[in-house]
Amino acid sequence: MLKVLKSGFFVTIQDLGRFGYRDIGVPISGAMDVDSVKKANLLLENNPGDAVMEITMTGPTLQFEDPTYICLTGAHISATLNKKPVENYQAIKVEKGDVLSYGRLTDGFRAYLAVKGGFTTDKVLGSRSQFIPVTAKKRLKDGDEVPYERTLSFKPILSEVKIDERYHTNGMEVFKGPEFSLLTDKQLKDIFTKTFTVSKENNRMAYQVAELLEGHSHSMLTSGTLPGTIQLTPAGRLIILMKDGQTTGGYPRVLQLSEASICTLAQKKSGDKLLFKLL
Repeated sequence: MLKVLKSGFFVTIQDLGRFGYRDIGVPISGAMDVDSVKKANLLLENNPGDAVMEITMTGPTLQFEDPTYICLTGAHISATLNKKPVENYQAIKVEKGDVLSYGRLTDGFRAYLAVKGGFTTDKVLGSRSQFIPVTAKKRLKDGDEVPYERTLSFKPILSEVKIDERYHTNGMEVFKGPEFSLLTDKQLKDIFTKTFTVSKENNRMAYQVAELLEGHSHSMLTSGTLPGTIQLTPAGRLIILMKDGQTTGGYPRVLQLSEASICTLAQKKSGDKLLFKLL
């Protein structure tokens, strides 16, 4: 069992997502930076979809009630184990009573904590990912306990890996969306030449950018959307849907982020810069 002594800004349990229910309005949810999750599970020789803890911007203080092995990936939030610094992308042994704490954010925006065997919270619609109103809780709070399997002995094939991280990459690779042809010449020029800024309106549902494109008056039927769908509002605002985003929308779907760029965007915070590159 893992006890949350002090919760961070927004800490949740996530796996790779909740699939097969978008037709009834249930988002995929799941980890924002899937690449970091898969690497953490790989180092611990878990299944790729085993549940992890997603930690946004500021980290929690956690106490392990049973021995296990852990791996930290994603953003760097100055983690310490029993007040001794620990690094990302390593398999680390923890004992009963050990305390993992997080300090200052130095790179990225979302960090991940994996345990050997994954966190074993209840599944809802085939996934452990926390998302209100599907699950009972939106996020972890002080005093919460998160179950995992006790592991006394584990000899990892890889003890650590070196990662070419994406935190300083501004480029966002995109495909043409279903309504790409509605973009005017000026909108096309601006969207692929301007540097955009992540606005304060960014969360697990969607990211908005501060700069506006030329507005439009196109009307369309509500249509299906996916994580990474980029919509253009009549006012010229770009809205990038993320893992908890709605399953349908009525704005033109002008672009679609690549899977890799969804992971990159998940590590961006307010004020960071973005450049769109058409694949």
